[in-house]
Amino acid sequence: MSPNPPPAPLLQLAPRERIHPRAIDGLYARWRIALVWITQLFFYGVPWLQWNGRQALLFDLEAGRYHVFGLLLYPQDFFYLTALLVLCALGLFFVTAVAGRIWCGYACPQTVYTEIFLWIEHRFEGDRSARLRLDNSGWGLDKLGRRGGKHAAWLGFSLWTGFTFVGYFTPIRELALHSLSGAMGPWELFWVMFYGTATYGNAGFLREQMCTYICPYARFQSALIDRDSLIIGYDVARGEPRGARPKTADAAALGLGDCIDCTLCVQVCPTGIDIRNGLQNACIGCAACIDACDSVMDRIGAPRGLIRYATEAGLEGHWSRSQMIRRLLRPRVLIYAALMAVLVGVFAWSLSHRPPLRLDVVRDRAALARWDEQGRLENVYRLQVSNQTEQAQRLTLSVDGLPGLVVSTLPATALPPSGIVNHTVQVALPMEAAQQLTPGSHPITLRLQAGEGAPAEAATTFYVPR
Repeated sequence: MSPNPPPAPLLQLAPRERIHPRAIDGLYARWRIALVWITQLFFYGVPWLQWNGRQALLFDLEAGRYHVFGLLLYPQDFFYLTALLVLCALGLFFVTAVAGRIWCGYACPQTVYTEIFLWIEHRFEGDRSARLRLDNSGWGLDKLGRRGGKHAAWLGFSLWTGFTFVGYFTPIRELALHSLSGAMGPWELFWVMFYGTATYGNAGFLREQMCTYICPYARFQSALIDRDSLIIGYDVARGEPRGARPKTADAAALGLGDCIDCTLCVQVCPTGIDIRNGLQNACIGCAACIDACDSVMDRIGAPRGLIRYATEAGLEGHWSRSQMIRRLLRPRVLIYAALMAVLVGVFAWSLSHRPPLRLDVVRDRAALARWDEQGRLENVYRLQVSNQTEQAQRLTLSVDGLPGLVVSTLPATALPPSGIVNHTVQVALPMEAAQQLTPGSHPITLRLQAGEGAPAEAATTFYVPR
């Protein structure tokens, strides 16, 4: 009888090694900084803009009104949000098919806030080598002061971010006054703290782990790109075999490629990968390695582009940039572009033809039909009228669908800007006309007119008893 096999060893995960990206200057670094400024000026600035005496961009969940500059939306307009989400998804597919994870590298909130937090960290703790030394040093007043100052700045920035986020759902000027007076509501306080804590944790601690392990985009990007998508690639044929050499040495005579194995491309990578090992899920397409490699090529007198934006097919075939660009216009890209164009057109047309009024009609089930004092057959309806503009409206109601049908209580009511009013109206039919109709429900249309604009209509039924 054979002895029992030894138990399988337990899977052990190596402890995380904190990544300290090295700062680098270059074309793509300047583009990233520009995108940080653009996105954050929008995020922090827009809630303070005013439009017609109110906040320009405000999602007032309590009142059920969503102000988008001059556009007023209600919960019933949920299909606009659906269309916008579909458009964003198609845009992401299009951008990924053309240029890989370029969104992640330049405009993703995780990337943007990580850049900001790294800038704060650099101000308090120094460059990469200084931060590494600080990590390995013992605790003292200097380390405590630098780390404490950094975390205080991170927390302050995170709380301001949480405050701004809540300012999109509660008028930010009122929120600021309530914050200063200590009268902030419990839900506002909760979301400021929640979103601020999430920003602090994601950008300060998780960083590259969000991109590598948590964000699902890294998992399905391989299904969205192909051999003709622009990615960040290392030119193996030109760079290998890699190796250090004197600056004045002839690499070809030494049998070496252009890569001097300085590892600068790894040191500047925010996710800590080596792009020379090929495209990896953790690569966010930020192009920091391109800036680093180009600076090294300049110093050793070699052409730029050892690491560059290219396609997989282009790197293997040694294609020119124009050859790769021509291959970008392939069927999947054209299909994404066509779908986006159609959706944008339908979205714009729908918004431009959106009626100024919304009319919802509900029959009064308590009394389907009754005879009034004048001998007319009367049905009662409950109307909800939504003003989808920011101008007051004067309303008049009419009805058609049956001969002789009239609104017995014809309202001519003022509707306040962005307001919702409820009316109970009676629609009557003369006895002679009612007696000529078969018992049951007959279709009619209620029409609400406001000024010279297009009327709002609602189909309903007029009930004739047996």
